[in-house]
Amino acid sequence: MSIKRTLLTTAVGFGLSAGIAFADSHAKTITIATVNNGDMIRMQGYTDTFTADTGINVEWVTLEENVLRQRVTTDITTKGGQFDIMTIGMYETPIWGANGWLVPLDDLSAEYDVDDILPAMRNGLSNDGTLYAAPFYGESSMVMYRTDLMEAAGLEMPDAPTWQFIREAAAAMDDPANDINGICLRGKAGWGEGGAFITVTGNSFGARWFDEDWNAQFDQPQWADALNFYVSLMNDYGPEGYATNGFNENLSLFNQGKCGMWIDATVAASFVTGDDSTVADSVGFALAPNSEGVEKRANWLWAWALAIPAGTQQEAEAKQFIEWATGKGYIEQVAAKEGWANVPPGARTSLYETPEYQEVPFAKMTLDSINAADPNNPTVDPVPYVGIQFVAIPEFAGMATEVSQEFSAAYAGQQTVEEALAKAQAITNETMEAAGYK
Repeated sequence: MSIKRTLLTTAVGFGLSAGIAFADSHAKTITIATVNNGDMIRMQGYTDTFTADTGINVEWVTLEENVLRQRVTTDITTKGGQFDIMTIGMYETPIWGANGWLVPLDDLSAEYDVDDILPAMRNGLSNDGTLYAAPFYGESSMVMYRTDLMEAAGLEMPDAPTWQFIREAAAAMDDPANDINGICLRGKAGWGEGGAFITVTGNSFGARWFDEDWNAQFDQPQWADALNFYVSLMNDYGPEGYATNGFNENLSLFNQGKCGMWIDATVAASFVTGDDSTVADSVGFALAPNSEGVEKRANWLWAWALAIPAGTQQEAEAKQFIEWATGKGYIEQVAAKEGWANVPPGARTSLYETPEYQEVPFAKMTLDSINAADPNNPTVDPVPYVGIQFVAIPEFAGMATEVSQEFSAAYAGQQTVEEALAKAQAITNETMEAAGYK
C-alpha cells in the first residue's frame, strides 16, 4: 500500500467518510502535506464539510515534523509536484516566496479578511509585503505547569519566571518514586524540534548564532552557560531518554501527569487542558523564562501555515481550501462543536476580540507571549539576521540540523557539552564560508 493511500485511509478514521475518500474519479482532488500535530489532525476530521460544499476531495499526507520538512523541501526544490498544499512555517515561507517557489496569496476574497490576520503572523509569512502562506495557527512558547504540584511544593509561579526559579521548582516537584519528572523539555534532533528550543534558551542566556560579521558564536561563554544549564537541569529532573523527546512526546508525558512543568509551544495549551489530559484541571501558564540579568526570554514566534507550490495544477482548488481552513468560518465551526478552547489559536485578531474566547484560561498568556516575541531583535547583542528560533537564511536548515544532532548527542551522554559546542562552531563556520558569507 502506498504512503498516500495508507495516510488517506488513516484520515478516514479521523472523520472522513469512505464515500468522500474514494469519490468519483472525475472530481477534483488536492493533496496536502501536513504535520502530525493535534490541530492538524483535528482539521482532517472536518474536511468532509469542505468536500460537501465544494466537491473537492482531499488526500492527506500526514508526517512527523522532521520528516515533513525533508519531504516538502525536497519536493519544492526539485519541482516534484507531489503536493498542491504544503504545511510550512515562518522560516521557509519568505525564502521560498522570494525564490518564486510559492503562489502569492494576494487575491484571496474580501470575506476571508486578510487584514484580520495578526500582524506578527502576516509579516512572518510574507516577502516584500506579499503574503505567501496563510496561518492555520500561530504560536509562541510558554511555561505550562502543574498548579497542584507547585502548591504542594510551597512555591508560586511568577507570570514572568527566571530559569533559576524554573530549576528550583523542578527540584521541588521532581518525584521519581511516583513517576513525576520536575520538568520535560525538547531534546530531539532537528532544527525545528530540539534545535528551536535550545536556540531560544541560548537567546535567554545572552547567546546568539552569529556576530554582526557572520562569525559563529558557539565558542562564547553564553552558549556554554545555556547548554550546561540545560543539560544539568534535564539530567537532574527530566525524563529518561529526553534526548529523543520532541513536542508530541512531551505532550504525551505531560498529559499522563508525568511532568511538573513543560516549556513549549503555546498551541499545546488546548491539549493539556483537554479531554485527553489527566491533569486538565490543574494546569497554569506563565511566560517563557529568562536568565537573571538577561532581558530576552526563551520564547519563539512561529506559524504552521498553508502554502501553494508554484506549478500546481490545482491552484484555484488549493486557494479554496486555504480560505476554508484558515478562515473565520472554520474557527466558528470548531468552537460550535468542540468549544472555544479547541479552536486554532494565534492567527486572527478577531479571535482575541471574541468574548467567549477571552474566557479561555490560556488565551491572554498566548497573545502576550506572541506579542513579546521580536524576530527583528531576537538577541541581547546585535545580529545580522532575522528570526528567533531560526536564522532566516537558506543555509540555516541544513547546518542547524547538524548542530542539533551534536547537541542531542551531548544530552544522551555520548559526548561532552564542550565537544558538542566545538563541533557546532566548526559546522557553522564551514557552512558560512562555503556559502560566501565570510
